[in-house]
Amino acid sequence: MGTTGYRELAGILREAIQQGQYTPGATLPKQEELASQYDVNVKTVRTAVALLEAEGLVTPIRRRGTVVRQRPPMRRLGVDRYSKQKWKFGDVVAFAADREASGRAWKPTDQTQTVAQVEADPEIAEAFGVEPGSPVYERARLVTDDGQPTHTLTSYYLPEHVENTPLVDPTPGPAGRGGGFAVLTLQGLEPDHMTESFHSRMPTPDEIAQLDLPAGEPVMILQRRTYTADGTLVEVARGVHAASRFSWTYSFDIPD
Repeated sequence: MGTTGYRELAGILREAIQQGQYTPGATLPKQEELASQYDVNVKTVRTAVALLEAEGLVTPIRRRGTVVRQRPPMRRLGVDRYSKQKWKFGDVVAFAADREASGRAWKPTDQTQTVAQVEADPEIAEAFGVEPGSPVYERARLVTDDGQPTHTLTSYYLPEHVENTPLVDPTPGPAGRGGGFAVLTLQGLEPDHMTESFHSRMPTPDEIAQLDLPAGEPVMILQRRTYTADGTLVEVARGVHAASRFSWTYSFDIPD
């Protein structure tokens, strides 16, 4: 195969993973063994494995070796995750709706949170129509799935909308029954419509550490604005999602 055959070797290993020869949680043979089996040098193996790692198929684990990723991506629902049937008339917040759609168990403590009053940065200030530096509440959450971080979500609110409500209580988990949207509804600020936008980028060092990302994995960035029926902006949210841990699913009516 020669020393330039890392792409071919990566293709062989990729196919073996996809066909179940190496099952989720299994460890690939040692690099020296792969080099001998495919008549290449160890550098070629190392480069091929790095390519698979960048694709999110394998993860290096200390003292174990190169391990095939354990779980399929979680479904992240689109508009369905915000259904009022879930949070207004039930007790299923958005991240839990994703878990249920993916057939996975969840518990409230899968979501941690830190709440603080901070100064609005230019983007948050522009969204709410206030001066930069004005006080806003920041509610930062880290969400895990069976102990593995999946994403962060940080929401911003005007103090007059959420003061003395569960949305500024730092207790881990959703902000009470029905989560933040239910709290806003009780304040007379029922969410009615929202705008979400997404883009991808490479993570910052802090995001790599917080989400326990393998080398080369990008993140999906969510930006969400939530409004009442009369157009009052009640939440600006920013999310950072590990790209390989979600599939993004949207259902919607086709406009006329």
